[in-house]
Amino acid sequence: MTSGTPPTDVLPASQVAELINSLVKALRAYHMYLPNNPIYQRASDNLRIAFQPIWNVLDELVLTVAETDFVWDEQVVYHQLNKSESIAWGLFKDGMRSLAIRRGAEAEELPRFLETMNRARFLAADAGDDLLTLLWEQEFELISYKFIEFFGGDGGVPEQTGSYATGGADDTAAARQRHAAAAEEAPPRPKGVVDLEEFDSTLYFLEEREINLVASAVEDEYRRDVRLSALNVLFDLFELQGPGPTRAEILGVLEAMFPNFLNARDFRTAAMVLRETRQLLERAPGLEPAHRERLDGFVAKLSEPAIVSQLVQSLDEAPGMAGEATVAEVLRELRSSALEPILAWLPNLSAPALRQVLEGVADRLAEAHPAELLRILRTPDSEALAPVVALCGRLQLVQTVPGLGETIAHQDPAVRLASVQALAALGTPAALAFVERAIEDPDRGVRLAAVRTLGARGYKGAQRRIEALVFGKAVSGMDLTEKMAFFEAYGSIAGASGLKPLTGLLLPRGLLRMKEAAEIRACAAIALGRIRSAEAREVLQRAADDKDLVVRNAVSRALRESPA
Repeated sequence: MTSGTPPTDVLPASQVAELINSLVKALRAYHMYLPNNPIYQRASDNLRIAFQPIWNVLDELVLTVAETDFVWDEQVVYHQLNKSESIAWGLFKDGMRSLAIRRGAEAEELPRFLETMNRARFLAADAGDDLLTLLWEQEFELISYKFIEFFGGDGGVPEQTGSYATGGADDTAAARQRHAAAAEEAPPRPKGVVDLEEFDSTLYFLEEREINLVASAVEDEYRRDVRLSALNVLFDLFELQGPGPTRAEILGVLEAMFPNFLNARDFRTAAMVLRETRQLLERAPGLEPAHRERLDGFVAKLSEPAIVSQLVQSLDEAPGMAGEATVAEVLRELRSSALEPILAWLPNLSAPALRQVLEGVADRLAEAHPAELLRILRTPDSEALAPVVALCGRLQLVQTVPGLGETIAHQDPAVRLASVQALAALGTPAALAFVERAIEDPDRGVRLAAVRTLGARGYKGAQRRIEALVFGKAVSGMDLTEKMAFFEAYGSIAGASGLKPLTGLLLPRGLLRMKEAAEIRACAAIALGRIRSAEAREVLQRAADDKDLVVRNAVSRALRESPA
C-alpha cells in the first residue's frame, strides 16, 4: 500500500465488513460442528477466501473493539445491538479493546482463536479462567490484542498487551509447603480409621468448582433456544447442499414452521427466518428457479392480507411488544399487499406505540407502491378507503389524483369529504377540477369544503359554476354559513369582473329602489370585501350607513378586511 494513503482509499470498508460476517459464521460453525464436519470445513475455507482481498492490500488488519461494534479505520464494519448475539460484546466485556490479525493467521491461528472465544463464552461465572488467560495459553504469533484489566492490584486499570504463557511453579511449591505443614500439625490418626486423602478422590468425586460448572452448563442447556440452533443447521445445510431434493425438503420444513412463529408471537425467530432467506437468495450457489421463488415466498406469505390482519391483532393485544426491534424488523419486510389491512386496522388500534409503528410502515409502502393505492381507491367497498384517501393528501401523492377523482363520487359522505380535503392538499389544476364537481354535492359538509377550497385557491375554472349558484334560485335554500361561503369564494375568484353584479345586490336599484333580502345583501358585502380593490371599497362605503343592522355589520367587516 502506498505510504501515507488512507486504508479506505485502497480497501473499501464493505470488504472488511464482509470479512467480519464470514468470521461470525465461522464462529457459529466451530461451536456447532466437529472439525471433520463438512460445514465446519466449509466455514474455514470461506474464512480463508474472505481474507484474500484484505491481504492483497494490507499486511495487518487492526480492529478496535467497541461495546457492540468492530471499528476499522474509524469506520464501523460490524454492528450488532443484541448483546447476546454480538461477538464484539463478548470480547469487550472481557476487556479486549484492540485485535490485530496479520497475514497468514487464517491458516492455523485464527481457527484456534475462534475456538478459544467459544470456550470463553461458556465459562461458568465462578470459573478460574477468563478469555485473557485462555488466549495466553495459545501463544499466538500472528494474532495480538490489547486488554484493559479491571481492578488492577494498584487500583488502576493497566493495559495488557500481546500473548502471555501462564506459569505456576511458585504457586505449586507454596501449596505443597502448606499441605506438609498441615500434615505435621495434624493429630495422629486412630488405628483402623481410613483416610480419604489416601485415595484419588478425583476419580470418584467432583470438586465444588466442577459441580458448579456442570450445573451452570445444564442450566444453560435448558435455557438455550433450541429452535434457533436447529434453524441455523437447516440454513447451513441448504447452503451446503447443491440443487436437489434436500433443498426442497428443507424449504418444506421452513414453510410449515413459519406461520407457527407468527401465531406464537415469536418475532425474534420469524425475523431470523426472513433475514436468512433473503441472504440465501443472494449467496446460495446453484439456486433453482423454483427454490428461489419459494425463498421469496416467505415475505410474500407474511404480506398476505389475512396474515397481516392476524399479525396486527396479535400485536394490538400485546402492546408491549410493539417497541421491540424484532417486531420492527418483521414489519419492515411487509410488501404492498399489506397496505390495505394495515390502513383498515389503524383507526381501531388501542396501542399508541403500535399505531406509530404501523403508520410509518403504511407511509413507506404508500410512497413505494402508488399502483396499490390506486387499486384501493378504485375498490368502493374497501374498509381502508377513507384512510387511504387521507394518506394520499398527507403524503402529497400527486399520482393518485385520478383515483381521488373517483372517490369524490363515492356513496359515503365521509369518503367524499376526505377526498375533497385530500385533493385540496394536493392543489394541482387536475385536483381542483375534481373538487369543482363537489360544490353541488348532496351533503352540506362536502359542499362547504369544496367551495372554500376553490375560493382559497382562487380557481378560475369554477367561476361560472359558482356564479350560477350565487345568482340563481339555489342560493335561497342555503343557510347563512353556506351562503357566505359561496359568496366569499365568488368574490375571491371573480375579482373585478364580479364588482357590478355584487353592487347590484348590495345597493338598492330601479326606480322603486327595490332591495334584496338582508342575508343576500350582507353576503354580497362580504364578497365585495374579497375583491380588494378601490372600486369595491367605494361601493362598501356607500352602504356603510344602511338601515339594516345585518348589512351594516357585514359592510363593516368587509371594510376592515379590505385594504384602504
